[in-house]
Amino acid sequence: MYEHIVVFKFRTELPAAQEESLLTQLRSFQGRIPGIVSMSAGRNVTHETENIHGFTIGLRITFEDHAALMAYGPHPAHQAFVASLDGLVDQVVVVDYEIGKETSRA
Repeated sequence: MYEHIVVFKFRTELPAAQEESLLTQLRSFQGRIPGIVSMSAGRNVTHETENIHGFTIGLRITFEDHAALMAYGPHPAHQAFVASLDGLVDQVVVVDYEIGKETSRA
């Protein structure tokens, strides 16, 4: 399995309705995009303000395999979400890694 983690920093603070609309779009991926095992998306509520650096929305998706992770990017639902971010995003951080398999480096 593969974990896909994304955090979003917006150019300006979004109105609550717009932020909720983005979260609704993200949460709709499960059931629409094949290969998603589990997922969550939400507003950053950390009290460690010195560590958030303005990142306000987070997304976590667990994919069943690498092929599902690779098919996610070009999927129409994902592409529609990306298009909805046009002009809103200042910075996005993405981290993908394999889970459920022990690996070690000597």
